[in-house]
Amino acid sequence: MKTATSTFFLVLLLISIRPVWAQPTIHGFAQADYSAKISGGDLLVGDERLQLRFNESLKETSFFIRADIFHDSIEETSSTDLREGFLDLRTPRIDLRIGRQIITWGIGDLIFINDTFPKNVEALFAGRPIEYLKKGSDGARVNVNFDLLSFELVAIPLFEPDTLPTKERFTLFDPFASTANREIIEPNQDIEDTEVAFRVYKNLLGLDLALYAYKGFYHTPSMKADSVTNPTIVTSFFPRLGVYGASVQGSGLDGIISIEAGYYDSFDDRDGTDPTRPNPQTRFLLGYQRQIWEDFTIGLQYYIEYMHHHEEFVRSLPAGFPSQDRLRELITLRLTQLYYYQTLRFSLFVFYSPTDDDYYLIPEVKYNINDAMSVTGGFNIFDGKNAATFFGQFDKDDNIYTYIRYEF
Repeated sequence: MKTATSTFFLVLLLISIRPVWAQPTIHGFAQADYSAKISGGDLLVGDERLQLRFNESLKETSFFIRADIFHDSIEETSSTDLREGFLDLRTPRIDLRIGRQIITWGIGDLIFINDTFPKNVEALFAGRPIEYLKKGSDGARVNVNFDLLSFELVAIPLFEPDTLPTKERFTLFDPFASTANREIIEPNQDIEDTEVAFRVYKNLLGLDLALYAYKGFYHTPSMKADSVTNPTIVTSFFPRLGVYGASVQGSGLDGIISIEAGYYDSFDDRDGTDPTRPNPQTRFLLGYQRQIWEDFTIGLQYYIEYMHHHEEFVRSLPAGFPSQDRLRELITLRLTQLYYYQTLRFSLFVFYSPTDDDYYLIPEVKYNINDAMSVTGGFNIFDGKNAATFFGQFDKDDNIYTYIRYEF
């Protein structure tokens, strides 16, 4: 909340130094959003939300603010959330954006390799609208466009971690579950710990090509205890990370073929001997999307994570702690069918890991009542044979969700 507030005032300051603006354009929506566990009926989400979007342009300058005002019926609290708030400055070849902004890189469908920017995984697992999966980053982004290549540079001095499911509402695997004393250490807000990301991209012969580089931190925390056998305090922290990758996407086999890869350089554990930090990994994604018939599309993805120095990881792992395979595989399937002039949508998204032997299903129905109002309903279904795998730990958290939205 502190970073959101500081960004909000930064945007207002930048706006104030410009000449008098015209009346800004205001849009938004009102939404009621609820989800509950299928077993037991405990509420995961219960909020009423108003989102306001303001945008205005003046020659080469524009500003945009997207903010939520919401009431949480579970916690009986009300709050605000600055989703985005930035100032754009444009020249014929250079675009500069300053403030809180949602950044999306890479070409995966709900699989992120070179998109190292913060996510809200809890929002996805609890049935919130998919747009709430991505979180804003407080920083500056520069786009430079040439005929030969385009470049994008991002600097983020204020670290924003992923928002993960919590034990207050979800069932989580925790190797230190009996230790109540917890602390979290985030990176410093200084130049040395500023996250930096760089992208080079171009469309060549109908192919979208991109190279990526990132220096910063894992956004999902690692854990370490003061003692493995008798811990009294557990510390969550964010190890340093470098990512170097590439992607290509284009037409093929009567559809769209996507290929993306990245090397995760775990700066603090390059030799794999520290079990409290992730080992270096190579990640690879192959995707295919095609319209089979009118208003029906199918998307398939095959994704792998290859752990380097796996032998060192196994040797250093404390007794009784769950191990990880050298290779983790994940297969996804997306089916989408539209009816009634595309006002009714049936969709299914499937995550299945043959190596972890777990899965996650998202069947969903959305109906656009008119141009302004829509109603959406669906399920989040988890299963797995091992409570220590990513989806398997949520086996007891299957839930049903619905939200109604009125746009204006």
